[in-house]
Amino acid sequence: MIIHSVDKQEIADTPHKVDVRRMYDQPSAQVMHMTLHPGQSLKPHITPVDVFFYILEGVCAVQVGEETIDVGADHLVESPKGIVHCLSNNSDALTRILVVKAPRPEMKAKMV
Repeated sequence: MIIHSVDKQEIADTPHKVDVRRMYDQPSAQVMHMTLHPGQSLKPHITPVDVFFYILEGVCAVQVGEETIDVGADHLVESPKGIVHCLSNNSDALTRILVVKAPRPEMKAKMV
């Protein structure tokens, strides 16, 4: 059995410059744990694979395409490949998100 703890994973160097930690990285999928502090956002970008976001804690403004909706804990949002998406924490509390990409992307996301 392999167990990964968030606090033992290194913060990944991403263009977004937020706390992103790689929890699982296999050809079939990639799982990242993201923490957004109040006021933090990802840069709008497009991934070459399908992505879903599971909000673990807090409220996150999730943009997929032209639509942006505030999503609370214990909700999952799908974002198909090739569509611009973005996450923002517009609240005054911490937001934690599990980001799953399937399959693991072979190319980097395109910033828009």
